[in-house]
Amino acid sequence: MTLPEETTTTPASDLKPKAKLTGKVVKTTLAGVLVDLGMEIPGIIHISQLSETAVKRVEDVVQVGQTVDVWVRKVKADRVELTMIEPIGMDWRDLKPEIVLKGKVIRLETYGAFVEIGAERPGLVHISEMAHGYVKTPGDVVKEGDEIDVMVLDVDRKKKQIRLSMKATMPKPEEKVEPEPEPTATRTDRKRSNKKGKPQSESYELPAEPAGEPEPTVFELAWQAALDRAKAEKAAKLNKKGKSGDQTQDDILQRTLKNRLPTG
Repeated sequence: MTLPEETTTTPASDLKPKAKLTGKVVKTTLAGVLVDLGMEIPGIIHISQLSETAVKRVEDVVQVGQTVDVWVRKVKADRVELTMIEPIGMDWRDLKPEIVLKGKVIRLETYGAFVEIGAERPGLVHISEMAHGYVKTPGDVVKEGDEIDVMVLDVDRKKKQIRLSMKATMPKPEEKVEPEPEPTATRTDRKRSNKKGKPQSESYELPAEPAGEPEPTVFELAWQAALDRAKAEKAAKLNKKGKSGDQTQDDILQRTLKNRLPTG
Protein backbone atom coordinates (compact mmCIF):
# COMPACT_ATOMS: atom_id res chain seq x y z
CA MET A 1 0.00 0.00 0.00
CA THR A 2 1.40 3.33 -1.06
CA LEU A 3 0.91 6.26 1.31
CA PRO A 4 -0.04 9.61 -0.21
CA GLU A 5 2.66 12.25 -0.28
CA GLU A 6 2.42 14.72 2.59
CA THR A 7 1.71 18.20 1.46
CA THR A 8 3.66 20.86 3.29
CA THR A 9 1.71 24.05 3.70
CA THR A 10 3.07 27.48 4.63
CA PRO A 11 1.05 29.47 7.18
CA ALA A 12 -0.59 32.44 5.50
CA SER A 13 0.20 34.53 8.57
CA ASP A 14 3.89 34.38 7.62
CA LEU A 15 3.30 36.13 4.29
CA LYS A 16 4.32 39.75 3.88
CA PRO A 17 3.09 42.27 1.30
CA LYS A 18 5.10 42.15 -1.94
CA ALA A 19 6.27 38.60 -1.23
CA LYS A 20 6.70 36.70 -4.46
CA LEU A 21 4.99 33.27 -4.79
CA THR A 22 4.32 30.68 -7.45
CA GLY A 23 0.83 29.17 -7.81
CA LYS A 24 -1.38 27.12 -10.10
CA VAL A 25 -4.59 28.45 -11.65
CA VAL A 26 -7.44 26.15 -10.54
CA LYS A 27 -10.43 28.20 -11.63
CA THR A 28 -11.33 31.30 -13.68
CA THR A 29 -14.38 33.52 -13.29
CA LEU A 30 -15.62 36.77 -14.75
CA ALA A 31 -14.16 38.66 -11.81
CA GLY A 32 -10.81 36.96 -11.55
CA VAL A 33 -8.76 33.82 -10.89
CA LEU A 34 -8.52 31.24 -8.09
CA VAL A 35 -4.92 30.14 -7.45
CA ASP A 36 -3.63 27.21 -5.42
CA LEU A 37 -0.65 28.37 -3.37
CA GLY A 38 -0.16 25.15 -1.45
CA MET A 39 -1.58 26.76 1.69
CA GLU A 40 -4.64 26.24 3.85
CA ILE A 41 -6.39 29.14 2.14
CA PRO A 42 -6.53 29.91 -1.60
CA GLY A 43 -5.18 32.87 -3.46
CA ILE A 44 -7.41 35.25 -5.40
CA ILE A 45 -6.39 37.48 -8.32
CA HIS A 46 -8.83 40.19 -9.33
CA ILE A 47 -9.17 40.82 -13.07
CA SER A 48 -7.72 44.31 -12.60
CA GLN A 49 -4.50 42.73 -11.22
CA LEU A 50 -3.84 40.39 -14.13
CA SER A 51 -1.98 42.96 -16.23
CA GLU A 52 -0.94 46.61 -16.26
CA THR A 53 -3.18 47.09 -19.28
CA ALA A 54 -6.96 46.69 -19.17
CA VAL A 55 -8.21 43.07 -19.42
CA LYS A 56 -11.66 42.28 -20.83
CA ARG A 57 -11.61 38.48 -20.44
CA VAL A 58 -9.65 36.53 -17.82
CA GLU A 59 -8.98 33.76 -20.31
CA ASP A 60 -7.10 36.23 -22.50
CA VAL A 61 -4.37 36.25 -19.86
CA VAL A 62 -4.43 32.93 -17.95
CA GLN A 63 -5.83 29.42 -18.35
CA VAL A 64 -6.81 26.76 -15.84
CA GLY A 65 -3.80 24.60 -14.92
CA GLN A 66 -1.31 27.37 -15.78
CA THR A 67 1.52 28.09 -13.34
CA VAL A 68 1.87 31.80 -12.63
CA ASP A 69 4.13 34.10 -10.63
CA VAL A 70 2.21 36.29 -8.22
CA TRP A 71 2.88 38.79 -5.43
CA VAL A 72 1.05 39.19 -2.16
CA ARG A 73 -1.16 42.25 -1.73
CA LYS A 74 -3.12 41.47 1.44
CA VAL A 75 -3.61 38.50 3.71
CA LYS A 76 -7.12 37.95 5.06
CA ALA A 77 -8.67 35.24 7.19
CA ASP A 78 -10.19 33.26 4.28
CA ARG A 79 -7.95 34.20 1.33
CA VAL A 80 -4.75 35.78 0.10
CA GLU A 81 -5.23 38.65 -2.31
CA LEU A 82 -2.66 38.47 -5.09
CA THR A 83 -1.46 40.41 -8.12
CA MET A 84 0.35 39.46 -11.29
CA ILE A 85 1.64 43.02 -11.67
CA GLU A 86 5.11 43.22 -10.14
CA PRO A 87 4.91 45.76 -7.32
CA ILE A 88 7.31 48.63 -7.03
CA GLY A 89 10.24 48.10 -4.74
CA MET A 90 9.55 51.18 -2.63
CA ASP A 91 6.33 52.91 -1.67
CA TRP A 92 6.08 56.63 -1.13
CA ARG A 93 6.06 56.10 2.62
CA ASP A 94 9.37 54.23 2.30
CA LEU A 95 11.09 57.17 0.64
CA LYS A 96 12.61 59.42 3.26
CA PRO A 97 15.29 62.10 3.05
CA GLU A 98 18.91 61.03 3.56
CA ILE A 99 18.42 57.34 2.73
CA VAL A 100 20.93 55.99 0.20
CA LEU A 101 19.70 53.76 -2.66
CA LYS A 102 21.05 51.98 -5.68
CA GLY A 103 19.68 53.25 -8.97
CA LYS A 104 20.00 52.97 -12.72
CA VAL A 105 20.25 55.92 -15.09
CA ILE A 106 17.39 55.64 -17.58
CA ARG A 107 17.36 59.09 -19.24
CA LEU A 108 19.57 62.15 -19.58
CA GLU A 109 18.37 65.71 -19.97
CA THR A 110 20.24 69.00 -20.17
CA TYR A 111 19.26 69.76 -16.57
CA GLY A 112 20.05 66.36 -15.03
CA ALA A 113 19.53 62.60 -15.09
CA PHE A 114 16.50 60.45 -14.29
CA VAL A 115 17.29 57.41 -12.16
CA GLU A 116 15.18 54.30 -11.60
CA ILE A 117 15.23 53.42 -7.90
CA GLY A 118 12.36 50.92 -7.76
CA ALA A 119 9.76 53.49 -6.77
CA GLU A 120 6.54 54.43 -8.51
CA ARG A 121 8.44 57.00 -10.53
CA PRO A 122 12.11 57.58 -11.26
CA GLY A 123 13.93 60.25 -9.34
CA LEU A 124 15.78 63.25 -10.75
CA VAL A 125 19.42 64.05 -10.06
CA HIS A 126 19.80 67.71 -10.95
CA ILE A 127 23.04 68.67 -12.68
CA SER A 128 24.07 70.65 -9.58
CA GLU A 129 23.83 67.43 -7.52
CA MET A 130 25.95 65.24 -9.80
CA ALA A 131 29.38 66.18 -8.45
CA HIS A 132 31.09 68.54 -6.01
CA GLY A 133 32.71 70.48 -8.82
CA TYR A 134 31.29 72.21 -11.88
CA VAL A 135 29.48 69.93 -14.36
CA LYS A 136 28.90 71.25 -17.87
CA THR A 137 26.54 68.51 -19.06
CA PRO A 138 25.15 65.37 -17.32
CA GLY A 139 26.81 63.24 -20.00
CA ASP A 140 30.19 64.28 -18.64
CA VAL A 141 29.44 62.32 -15.45
CA VAL A 142 27.05 59.46 -16.30
CA LYS A 143 25.45 57.71 -19.26
CA GLU A 144 22.24 55.74 -19.68
CA GLY A 145 22.45 52.31 -18.11
CA ASP A 146 24.95 53.30 -15.40
CA GLU A 147 24.23 51.98 -11.92
CA ILE A 148 24.90 54.62 -9.33
CA ASP A 149 24.44 55.42 -5.64
CA VAL A 150 22.02 58.22 -4.84
CA MET A 151 20.68 59.88 -1.71
CA VAL A 152 17.07 61.01 -1.37
CA LEU A 153 16.92 64.78 -0.83
CA ASP A 154 13.19 65.44 -0.97
CA VAL A 155 9.92 63.65 -1.79
CA ASP A 156 6.79 65.44 -2.99
CA ARG A 157 4.03 62.86 -3.00
CA LYS A 158 1.39 65.23 -4.37
CA LYS A 159 3.50 66.18 -7.37
CA LYS A 160 5.00 62.67 -7.46
CA GLN A 161 8.52 64.07 -7.59
CA ILE A 162 11.65 62.57 -6.08
CA ARG A 163 14.80 64.68 -5.81
CA LEU A 164 18.04 62.74 -5.63
CA SER A 165 21.72 63.57 -5.19
CA MET A 166 24.88 61.84 -6.32
CA LYS A 167 27.40 64.17 -4.69
CA ALA A 168 25.81 63.62 -1.26
CA THR A 169 27.12 60.03 -1.42
CA MET A 170 30.64 61.16 -2.36
CA PRO A 171 33.36 62.28 0.07
CA LYS A 172 33.92 66.01 0.10
CA PRO A 173 37.19 67.12 -1.50
CA GLU A 174 39.82 68.33 0.92
CA GLU A 175 40.18 72.08 1.07
CA LYS A 176 43.61 73.33 0.05
CA VAL A 177 45.16 75.53 2.71
CA GLU A 178 47.56 78.11 1.35
CA PRO A 179 50.74 78.29 3.49
CA GLU A 180 51.35 81.60 5.18
CA PRO A 181 54.29 83.55 3.70
CA GLU A 182 57.43 83.40 5.81
CA PRO A 183 58.58 86.75 7.25
CA THR A 184 61.39 88.42 5.30
CA ALA A 185 64.68 88.23 7.14
CA THR A 186 66.21 91.59 8.03
CA ARG A 187 69.84 92.44 7.52
CA THR A 188 70.52 91.93 11.23
CA ASP A 189 68.81 88.51 11.16
CA ARG A 190 70.91 87.45 8.18
CA LYS A 191 74.09 88.48 9.98
CA ARG A 192 73.05 86.40 12.99
CA SER A 193 72.68 83.22 10.91
CA ASN A 194 75.58 81.34 9.39
CA LYS A 195 75.41 78.90 6.49
CA LYS A 196 74.18 76.09 8.76
CA GLY A 197 71.43 78.24 10.12
CA LYS A 198 73.08 78.63 13.52
CA PRO A 199 73.13 82.09 15.06
CA GLN A 200 76.49 83.84 15.01
CA SER A 201 77.79 86.02 17.81
CA GLU A 202 75.43 88.84 18.28
CA SER A 203 76.57 92.40 17.66
CA TYR A 204 75.59 94.98 20.23
CA GLU A 205 75.03 98.59 19.47
CA LEU A 206 76.39 101.23 21.89
CA PRO A 207 73.66 103.01 23.73
CA ALA A 208 73.04 106.54 22.68
CA GLU A 209 74.66 109.20 24.88
CA PRO A 210 72.22 111.12 27.01
CA ALA A 211 71.27 114.47 25.65
CA GLY A 212 73.21 117.40 27.28
CA GLU A 213 74.78 120.76 26.57
CA PRO A 214 76.47 121.03 23.17
CA GLU A 215 80.26 120.94 23.11
CA PRO A 216 81.90 124.49 22.93
CA THR A 217 83.63 125.49 19.77
CA VAL A 218 87.35 126.49 19.51
CA PHE A 219 86.39 130.14 19.42
CA GLU A 220 84.27 129.82 22.54
CA LEU A 221 87.14 128.06 24.37
CA ALA A 222 89.61 130.82 23.44
CA TRP A 223 87.15 133.51 24.49
CA GLN A 224 86.59 131.81 27.85
CA ALA A 225 90.35 131.53 28.45
CA ALA A 226 90.77 135.24 27.75
CA LEU A 227 88.02 136.10 30.23
CA ASP A 228 89.65 133.92 32.87
CA ARG A 229 93.04 135.64 32.36
CA ALA A 230 91.44 139.07 32.62
CA LYS A 231 89.75 138.13 35.87
CA ALA A 232 92.99 136.75 37.29
CA GLU A 233 94.95 139.93 36.42
CA LYS A 234 92.26 142.11 37.97
CA ALA A 235 92.27 140.08 41.12
CA ALA A 236 96.12 140.34 41.35
CA LYS A 237 96.02 144.12 41.01
CA LEU A 238 93.41 144.44 43.70
CA ASN A 239 95.45 142.25 46.01
CA LYS A 240 98.63 144.26 45.40
CA LYS A 241 96.84 147.52 46.00
CA GLY A 242 95.39 146.21 49.20
CA LYS A 243 98.84 145.26 50.53
CA SER A 244 100.26 148.79 49.69
CA GLY A 245 97.51 150.48 51.63
CA ASP A 246 98.17 148.37 54.68
CA GLN A 247 101.91 149.21 54.67
CA THR A 248 101.19 152.94 54.50
CA GLN A 249 98.84 152.68 57.44
CA ASP A 250 101.48 150.80 59.46
CA ASP A 251 104.09 153.53 58.79
CA ILE A 252 101.73 156.25 59.93
CA LEU A 253 100.91 154.37 63.07
CA GLN A 254 104.61 153.85 63.93
CA ARG A 255 105.43 157.51 63.50
CA THR A 256 102.52 158.54 65.62
CA LEU A 257 103.50 156.27 68.46
CA LYS A 258 107.13 157.45 68.30
CA ASN A 259 106.25 161.18 68.52
CA ARG A 260 103.80 160.86 71.42
CA LEU A 261 104.97 162.44 74.63
CA PRO A 262 105.40 160.23 77.57
CA THR A 263 102.87 160.81 80.40
CA GLY A 264 103.31 161.14 84.15
